Order: sequence, then C-alpha cells, then structure tokens
Amino acid sequence: MKTRTAACLIAAPLLALSMAAHAAEPVYITLDHSTEGVLDKATAQAVWAESLAGKTEKLNKLYPVKRWGFVSEVEGGFTASKVCVITARVMMMPATVAKSLVFKPSKTATAFDALPNATREQCQDLAKTKMKEAIQGVLSSLSN
Repeated sequence: MKTRTAACLIAAPLLALSMAAHAAEPVYITLDHSTEGVLDKATAQAVWAESLAGKTEKLNKLYPVKRWGFVSEVEGGFTASKVCVITARVMMMPATVAKSLVFKPSKTATAFDALPNATREQCQDLAKTKMKEAIQGVLSSLSN
C-alpha cells in the first residue's frame, strides 16, 4: 500500500507538469526596431502578443518556433506641414540556435499612411494600427 501511495504522490505532479508543458503556446522571437517617438518597445511587444495570440500553435507546425522569428520596424513622424507619416514593416526571418535572427527575410509586409493635422497621440495610434496591418499581412501569407 505504501508503494502505491508514494507512486501516486510522484505521478500526480509529473502529470500536471506534462499537461502544462503541452498546453503552453509556442513563443516566437519578436524583435522591434521602431522609432521610439512613434512606437515604444512595450507597445510593440503588446501588439505582437495580441497579433500572435492563438495562432502560434498552427504556425509552429509549418514554421517551427526554433527556426523562425519576426522583426518589426515602425518609422515616421511629422512633416513640416504637420502631417503624420507612418511606415510599418514586418519581416519573418530564419532564427539561429543562439536565438537571434538572420537578416534574410522570408516573408515581408509593409503598411503606410499619412494623417494631416494629427496630434502626437493620433500619430502613435496610427503607428500601432499600421504595425497590426503589416503583421496581419505576413501572417496571412503564412497560412496560405
């Protein structure tokens, strides 16, 4: 009886750890090289997390997390005539064993827009929107 109880005490936590490991969604490397005044790192990471949520399990089958990652660049600002101009580029690149990315884009998407008479907050919202569009462009090309 004592052997059975001891086995159950060991097996239960191992089973729970195994289930948790299989339930965890794979995580891609996501790097952001945006202009800080347009889009800060925390906002960029939040956009990545939101955009990839629930999609990485399916993507991982075709594009393994260990072999691929994503880079985003959002740039722009105001012109002399007070027009907010934003360009967002997202690229899927091969990953190395050291968890860095090799600049050989496999898939790329770019989104851009301009907003006249915009405030700084409106310009930052436009940057966030364009980054989401570029991410969606890359992700939609991967699922086809």
